[in-house]
Amino acid sequence: MGQKNTDIHKDLIISASKGNQQSMYRLYKLYVQAMYNTCIRMVSNQFDAEDIIQESFISAFNNLKKFRGDSSFGSWLKRIVINKSISFLRSQKLEFTEIDTMQIESSNSEESNFPEIDPAKVHETIKTLPEKARVVLNLYLLEGFRHKEIADILKISESTSKSQYLRAKKILRDKLIKEIQYEI
Repeated sequence: MGQKNTDIHKDLIISASKGNQQSMYRLYKLYVQAMYNTCIRMVSNQFDAEDIIQESFISAFNNLKKFRGDSSFGSWLKRIVINKSISFLRSQKLEFTEIDTMQIESSNSEESNFPEIDPAKVHETIKTLPEKARVVLNLYLLEGFRHKEIADILKISESTSKSQYLRAKKILRDKLIKEIQYEI
């Protein structure tokens, strides 16, 4: 039998599920920045991310009685944010297509020693990736989902998830190399 996760904000969650506005506000304040960071990596637009975060918290608070505690509240909320972000991207006509991975894999064979790169520059460069590739890269690298999970979330094949990830890595690598060469 699976044991339920003990959430550090259990009392706050129980109070919020009973409609306590102060508890909801405290939960919001505790989680909004982390959820925004997840969302902005997915949609890359501040205003869209802010809207999605608001919708996500409204949805979470409306469904708080359904929260069973099988995972942490933060994980449960992050899943809502990711699902809302993906729904938004789908509404923007984001389509995933499988690409030829042979071209991408052959260009990755010559891994070179990179000088140190400012993480902020990497983050900014990730924002410039094509949406499909950026979404898969974020879900895989930054959110820790496996390709099978990404395929289920995005309703694509596992091979499409892998090919989009490889595409994102190649584009990111190429852009960072250009940046480094430009700075030298």
